[in-house]
Amino acid sequence: MLFASKGIIAKFAYARGIQFESLVVARALLAVPLFWAFALHREPAQAIRTTRWRAIGMAAFAGIICYYGGALLDFQALTMIDASVERVLIFSYPAMVVAIGSVMRRSWPSINVLTAVALTWVGIWFAVGGGDAATLRANLHGAALVLAAALSYAIYFMIGERCTREIGASRFTLFAMSAAAAVLLVHALVRGTVPQIAAVDLQGWLLLAMLAVLCMFVPALLQAEGVRRLGAQRGALVSTVGPPTTIVLAWLSFDERMTWLQLAGVALIVSGILVLDLAVFTRRR
Repeated sequence: MLFASKGIIAKFAYARGIQFESLVVARALLAVPLFWAFALHREPAQAIRTTRWRAIGMAAFAGIICYYGGALLDFQALTMIDASVERVLIFSYPAMVVAIGSVMRRSWPSINVLTAVALTWVGIWFAVGGGDAATLRANLHGAALVLAAALSYAIYFMIGERCTREIGASRFTLFAMSAAAAVLLVHALVRGTVPQIAAVDLQGWLLLAMLAVLCMFVPALLQAEGVRRLGAQRGALVSTVGPPTTIVLAWLSFDERMTWLQLAGVALIVSGILVLDLAVFTRRR
């Protein structure tokens, strides 16, 4: 639910005049020290220093793809579309993971998996306004950006699945976030974003801190601990609370309202992810 509130807080930040690039840069720079503190609490600095360069490189690449490129696309999309639509579309990344994995393995997915992916993509069509030409036109550009961001998250997930077996989730996240923050800082210097960040007022910094701590750092730790206790598949099933949470928060905060066709699309996407997770869980059992 904390992850799901990201778009809501970002909308409040935009209303205060904070640009999406400034938001992404500041969020990363505020979050990185927290991830370093947590990593050093979990294991000695010597263990971090002796990590193989290949593993560091893969984690850094994943972080730049996801937390730099994907984050910029995602938060730019939030300036164009409703937070509820953004969260639903981001939630499509598990279907992308399955599709990419099938191509890499050169294997045809099972009927259950194909059904789940089909449900997800039909749901995406309706969620962005596929049943209404005016809504579709209004959401098309932003939706394309969010789907590109979802693809970056899928790539991050697949790289992370391999890397965490060697260096663990804490170190992988640390290297990924650090690399993304470094690239974002260069981006800010090149784009001239630093003066915009410096001009943010106190209330704006409180919103940025909420994004960094409550919507990034804390839920990442809670998710990792939840997956450790429940397992990846049960954790994935619980995560389906995300899109409905965002829809309710967006309605309460900004009076964002989805059409019945869009709500049907949300139901299809959530159903698709549930079928997908259950199919993977059944296969592993």
